[in-house]
Amino acid sequence: MYLNALEFLEEEREAWRPFEALGDVPDQRMDHPVEEAHGWSARDLIGHVVAWQEWALATARELAVGDHSPTKDRLDAEWERRGDEMNADIETEWRDLPLDEVRRRLREVPGELRGYLTVVPETRWVKNDEYLRYFLDETIEHYAEHEPDLRAILAAGAE
Repeated sequence: MYLNALEFLEEEREAWRPFEALGDVPDQRMDHPVEEAHGWSARDLIGHVVAWQEWALATARELAVGDHSPTKDRLDAEWERRGDEMNADIETEWRDLPLDEVRRRLREVPGELRGYLTVVPETRWVKNDEYLRYFLDETIEHYAEHEPDLRAILAAGAE
C-alpha cells in the first residue's frame, strides 16, 4: 500500500489539515451540539479524533524502541469488551478539560504522532500489515469517517 513512511505521513498530513480549522471555532461555539454531526460539538469531535491519535502516539512510542506495542494489545482487547463505551469515556473526559488544553492537544498531538512515526523503523509499521492497518484506522481512515461531522460543525460555527 505504501512504499515508505514518508508517503504515508504526507497523506496523513493532508487528510488532517481540514481538522485544524476546529481550532478556529470560537469558545462560545466550542460546546454547541450540532444535530448533523450526531449531536457532537466541536469539542466532542476534537476529543474523539485526538484521543485516538494519542493512543496511536503511545503505540508509536513503544514501536520506536521495540517490535511490539502492549498499548495496542490493551486497546484492542478493551475495544472488544467495551467498544463504543470507550468513545463515551473520551467524550466525558474531554468535556471536563479546559478549552486551552483541548486546543493545545489539537495543535500538538497530530504533529507529535507524525514525529514519532518518523523514528519507528518502517519494518515495524509501514511494512507490518497489522501495525500499518492500525495506524491507518486511527488516522487517515478515521479522519475520512468524520469528515461529514467536521463539515457540519464548521458550517454551524459559521452561522
